[in-house]
Amino acid sequence: MEEKIGVLKIFSYICTHNLTNHTTQMKKHCIVLCLWAIALQAVAANIDYTRRLTDGVSYTGRTLQQADGSVSYDWVGVYVQTEFTGGTIAVEMADTKVSYHNVFIDDQWVDKIRVDSTGRQRIVLAKNLDKRPHRLRLQRACEGGGRTTVYGFYVPRGGTLAAVAPRERMIEVYGDSYTCGYGSDSPDHKEHFKIESENVDHAYACIIARYFGADYAIQAHSGQGMVRNFNDKKQRSDYTMLNRHTQVFDNEREPAYTFDRYQPSLIMINLGTNDFSREVQPRPNQYTDNYMKMIRSLRSHYGNEVPTLCILPHSASKYLQVSFEELRKCCYADKQVYFAEPMLEILRDQRDFGADGHPNYQGHRKIAMKLIPQISRIMNWDMEDKVVK
Repeated sequence: MEEKIGVLKIFSYICTHNLTNHTTQMKKHCIVLCLWAIALQAVAANIDYTRRLTDGVSYTGRTLQQADGSVSYDWVGVYVQTEFTGGTIAVEMADTKVSYHNVFIDDQWVDKIRVDSTGRQRIVLAKNLDKRPHRLRLQRACEGGGRTTVYGFYVPRGGTLAAVAPRERMIEVYGDSYTCGYGSDSPDHKEHFKIESENVDHAYACIIARYFGADYAIQAHSGQGMVRNFNDKKQRSDYTMLNRHTQVFDNEREPAYTFDRYQPSLIMINLGTNDFSREVQPRPNQYTDNYMKMIRSLRSHYGNEVPTLCILPHSASKYLQVSFEELRKCCYADKQVYFAEPMLEILRDQRDFGADGHPNYQGHRKIAMKLIPQISRIMNWDMEDKVVK
């Protein structure tokens, strides 16, 4: 088992065995690194690694608990929360590929950690805090195609974990790369996709949930459509978000999700960009038929009274706009299906875009600011005088 904190011993070895070959400045750097490694190891020594904790932890989003208490997930945006005492906390986790997770302490972002397929890793998430209770939120920031497993948490001897109660409001979101936060942390619209620059927390759905003080569950996958996925040569793709929306895991067809983990206050659907991307296009009725199938599927689990907000993407082609208008006509008599106001002109500045022309954090804030007043009206949720971020 790899301990991230133990990797720093390598620096100590290099510095103490090669000082004679370094300049005075390099010696100083090596000494600093050695002291840093020693300090971090001292922190790690305060953690009771004989006691792996799985109780007192809450998960939001689609997950699967194993017999040993570990919990697995792969949807972007799934988050783990606990209130811990003892001033320090570490997690033991692994991934079948590579994923990045945001770390928040008391609702403040503090770090982004990398989890890979080298085996189970123990990662210190917070250290040397005061002994009062602190809230940890560990959020999967990206897609990545692999399954993440959290085996448990470690705190110092005498430290405790307590589960975080769900919030009164819950927003469930279905979407594609825009919802995933593809390229949201990218510094340049000319840059191509990197998994480390995908950050769902800087995408519109999380920004909206944060503004309204809501929990959220995101089912989104880059390149997916309702009928046709990005760049597919066929008019109908074999497997789309209509299929994926019933799964526990994004990238595994089994097991099926039971839709009993929570009851959403609001459902948002933002799909269609990929359906009408390049070459062959689905017919409007194919798009509206699948869209209505998804709405009916969600209602079969959540009931007919949960409002559904259908979002026309900011980059909608003329074919998507026509199809979306047909969808609006199909739902005209349904009082719980709402259509967001078009926002086709909202992103006009290159500074609004990250990787491969997807919205960056600034662009997503603009999208969120367009949708927030509409959600306030639909849900009768107050609009507070605060920054949208």
